[in-house]
Amino acid sequence: MEAQEAKQLIHQFDLRTKHNQMSIGVLATGHVVALYLGQRLPVGTKLGGIITEMGRASYLADTEGIHDFRLEQLPLLYPTFGSSDMRRPALMVRQENGSEVLDLRFQSAQWLDQVPTPAALPALRPMPVAEASGLALTLADEAVGVTVTLFIEADATHDTFAQHVVIKNTGHASLHVTRALSWSWDFLSDQADLITFSGAWGREAQPVRRALEPGLQGVDSMRGASGHGQQPTLVLAQPHADWQQGAALAANLIYSGDFLAQVQVDMHQNARVQLGLNDWQFDWTLTPEASFTTPQAVIALGTSGLRTVSHHFQQLYTDRLLPAVFAKQERPLVINNWEATFFDFDEKTLVALAKKAAAVGLERFVLDDGWFGDGRDDETTALGDWWPNEAKLGGLDHLIGQIKKLGLDFGIWVEPEMVSPNSHLYHDHPDWIIRDPHHTPSLARHTYALDLGRVEVQDHLIKVLNALLDEHDIDYVKWDMNRNLTDLYTPALPAERQGELRHRYLLGLYRVLQAVTSAHPQVMFEGCAGGGGRFDAGMLAYAPQIWTSDDTDAIARLGIQRGTSFIYPPQALSCHVSMVPNQQTGRTTPLATRAAVAEFGACGYELNLLACDETTLAQIKAEVSAYKPLRKTLQMGQLDWLAVYDDRNEYAWQKLDATTLIIDHVNVLAQPNTAMKRLKALALPEDSLWQAADGKIYPAEYLMAVGVAIAKPQGDFVSQRWVFKRVK
Repeated sequence: MEAQEAKQLIHQFDLRTKHNQMSIGVLATGHVVALYLGQRLPVGTKLGGIITEMGRASYLADTEGIHDFRLEQLPLLYPTFGSSDMRRPALMVRQENGSEVLDLRFQSAQWLDQVPTPAALPALRPMPVAEASGLALTLADEAVGVTVTLFIEADATHDTFAQHVVIKNTGHASLHVTRALSWSWDFLSDQADLITFSGAWGREAQPVRRALEPGLQGVDSMRGASGHGQQPTLVLAQPHADWQQGAALAANLIYSGDFLAQVQVDMHQNARVQLGLNDWQFDWTLTPEASFTTPQAVIALGTSGLRTVSHHFQQLYTDRLLPAVFAKQERPLVINNWEATFFDFDEKTLVALAKKAAAVGLERFVLDDGWFGDGRDDETTALGDWWPNEAKLGGLDHLIGQIKKLGLDFGIWVEPEMVSPNSHLYHDHPDWIIRDPHHTPSLARHTYALDLGRVEVQDHLIKVLNALLDEHDIDYVKWDMNRNLTDLYTPALPAERQGELRHRYLLGLYRVLQAVTSAHPQVMFEGCAGGGGRFDAGMLAYAPQIWTSDDTDAIARLGIQRGTSFIYPPQALSCHVSMVPNQQTGRTTPLATRAAVAEFGACGYELNLLACDETTLAQIKAEVSAYKPLRKTLQMGQLDWLAVYDDRNEYAWQKLDATTLIIDHVNVLAQPNTAMKRLKALALPEDSLWQAADGKIYPAEYLMAVGVAIAKPQGDFVSQRWVFKRVK
């Protein structure tokens, strides 16, 4: 077989959305190639020339025994280890004899009315059959006894693609899967910028942008959680692309644990993009006939700036990921007692705080840490003992009754994945923690991590959490996780299967969450991990909002909320107005600015209303009163970031729905002798008219071309808001 014959397509599969297309080809050799990912092409467009017209540039020529055939030049769809493709594989499987050589070739393809969801993992809800389009593409290595099925979905409504992979052992001996990514795609160019979202506790989701360069680049997590320091997301953008112009592609993993988001640029200026489980310490045993399923990866692309892919993700996750009952429900205004009382509270204090909250118009009272066990008065005790401290509370049901008489919902804080050494749970089950038998387990934040990979631990958590929610009239649960995984060993698995522990922890967590949330569908859950340490799509499948960061300083939150909202819908970002000076930064920010920033997402208050003077309480009441009529637009309206004159000192954004346009602007530091500029709205309906608060009416074209005038701020940290109602 000559090279040109070997590179001929024998199959081409086109998955199409409203504006985009993913095309996959099968060569005469059986290799499966990533042909095209971009704007829709005319139906029936043949793409084989992408392969056959490829110029010669390679080191390993004449591979596969075919003259002038170069596997390492080809854009392979799901590459493996051991062939003459010398780039990073998507899959590695170790056989009994230690060999990791795997040669996958095309076996079959089936068009699907509906793509099945990944087993035991959070994923997008299935689309209606009439809107669904999917492909099950199966590759096999019959010599080893492995089949790999890529389940690929095209969502025409949201202009997105999704993929997960099922690896099956079809042989007679056990195999070890040591790398199994959810998505891999080879682009025949490296002319792009890579954008990732990194940071730390209190500085989550900061965008980092750099041009692709030869070698490996990207982010990952090895903490047992997606992490404060990184997001399971990568973006490729044209070098000139910004929010409003240029082509971009983004990929996000629906998973809450260790991940890898990576781009490899090879010596031929090609870019291999990969996303999935982190293979660090990963080793999954596949017995004969057993299967392993990867998390789902979601891919969005567009040509009208970064805003296009951001909007695709926000709308997709609202419609198909967040729990349906809460996804489009306006979020109540919360008062959380933590910054008001910390551990020092009793029933009288809590009820007094709730009365103040009701008086200023807040709607949900959340009892944070310190309510449970025999005496949870600091961080060192009782975690794991999920029963009310009746003496401290005066009876949980009695407390809930008093708060609900005030017209407030009631919520409660839990941290079920961890246990205090000084607790009944640890005393009864010291073997339930993750620990190595030869070392003293590491305490972190005075806790150990429970071994959620064990069914008996999962069953216990399901039982006690269901009992808590069955026995008490609770409307909301804040689910926290305040440490990462250490001492990684479990007696529940044999030595050769210890590499499964990290992923089994997540599978156990998801089983518990699924069991508890499905048993109590009326209870809203909020995720938290010491702030944004596990803000990811996996958690959003169970918790329709997540605490965005422990840093509640309004100015610091601007960048955190901007980065987090690139993928996730604003109503999923839990944001609170907190005390000043701020605990994390020491900054004193005006209440109006703190409110404007918190109202970006699911707004709440976390300050000591009992210590506020009457003037401050009146200001809070006025803010709350002004917010409620705008809440639907602020939480569910389409988000756009607006161009500002000085992007190092200003943030501006708009929220838009069918009836209302809201524009917010925050100026960080005042500067002398400057003339403030104008803000131009984005993407208003053609020929629409908009009425301002002063009664003036503006055409959409005026607001987009001329904009609104920013008043010169008098002082630092000043915010402004414009509200327009559509009159035509």
